[in-house]
Amino acid sequence: MRNEILPVPDVKWMLSRLSSLVECNTCFPPGDNYASVMEIVTSFCQELDASHEIVTVPEELYRSDEVSGPRINLLSRPAMALTDDLPEVLIYFHMDTAPEGHGWTRPAFGLTVEQNRVYGRGTADMKGAVVAVLDALRRLRQAGTVLKYRPVLAFCTDEEGGKYPGIRYLAETRELPPILLNLNGSADNRIWAGCFGSLTYELVFTGKTAHSGTPEMGVNAVEESLPAVLALMKLKEKVEQRESDMPARPWASEPLRARLTLTSIKAGDMGSAIPGECRIIINRRYLPEEEESQVHDELMSVLTAALAASRLSGWSMTQTGHLPPVKNPDGPGTERWTAARAAAAGIPMSDFTRYGSSTSSDFGWVQRAGIQHMLLGGLSRPERNVHGPDEHTTTDDLIYLSKSIENFLSASFHLPDTSSSSITDNNP
Repeated sequence: MRNEILPVPDVKWMLSRLSSLVECNTCFPPGDNYASVMEIVTSFCQELDASHEIVTVPEELYRSDEVSGPRINLLSRPAMALTDDLPEVLIYFHMDTAPEGHGWTRPAFGLTVEQNRVYGRGTADMKGAVVAVLDALRRLRQAGTVLKYRPVLAFCTDEEGGKYPGIRYLAETRELPPILLNLNGSADNRIWAGCFGSLTYELVFTGKTAHSGTPEMGVNAVEESLPAVLALMKLKEKVEQRESDMPARPWASEPLRARLTLTSIKAGDMGSAIPGECRIIINRRYLPEEEESQVHDELMSVLTAALAASRLSGWSMTQTGHLPPVKNPDGPGTERWTAARAAAAGIPMSDFTRYGSSTSSDFGWVQRAGIQHMLLGGLSRPERNVHGPDEHTTTDDLIYLSKSIENFLSASFHLPDTSSSSITDNNP
């Protein structure tokens, strides 16, 4: 499929750079360390003689109680063996990670390598993808390989939450390349069929604080919010009967379903005082077949009815996060990306299957901005504890992703003759 010989992936180089990225704590919330991590990335790209563009999201778009620090995004254009008329491909990374959480048996913000496993927050989601791509670009540049696409690297903010992800701001303020490669996905043999939308709301129930020995002097916000909680649990049963036409994983025991989840309840400080305020966070994963307005109106209707007889002085429902669904992302690069990954793994393209998921992506905002075509890959696997303790990837998957990028970008990489029939066999 290609004649030139490239250097092999440099695992030592990748682990050294990944260690620096993992040690830089970019947990969201609060996401207050973007300036530092972008400096690290910029230093890595010096080997590629890359040009850089800093894009900062205006504070009024992302400001909230849970965030701090500027939202600094970085676009890098490596100097490669290119022709002037090459189409661009944007390769996307988010530089924030999930919070540290509990239960780690290894340092969360230090790289631990055990045999071929590589532990640390962000190793799989998704700082490991950064070093795998940079390794591929270093090797392609060293070999002087002529490319099929001009790579543009986008290092972005606030994928893990927040009001205004960096890729959304880029998509809404400038023209992006026609092909977008999102490496925040799976290392499995998957062709992306899209994903659900995600709406997060904060509910605030306002009562009146009083001594717990004289509760009649106050209004207990926890107790008065219970009808709303019970109503949400009843709605949860109804919501989670709704099925999507989007194909689920081949090994899934049931179709993809909508979700409603209570993720946080906070109220009160002590046993001697009744709480005057209760805050509840809920997350609604909605089907591509549902509309955002329908989700909002259904929740408001249920809560209004449940609290009609409440003694609360007030309550509110505020949207604090939103990722729209991704629908039908296929395009002209889908087949080539699948072939590139299949060749890197040494397997036929027919081993790849198209499916979606009930997780969500900030690329829903990119589609809303008018860009339909996007590809998905990455380092996540079900057993990798993404967002959990002892998150990890493997050196094998770092090599696999590096080789996949190498194949996809190289002009001399050609699809096998049977590629068209192989990929269409998996179409839903």
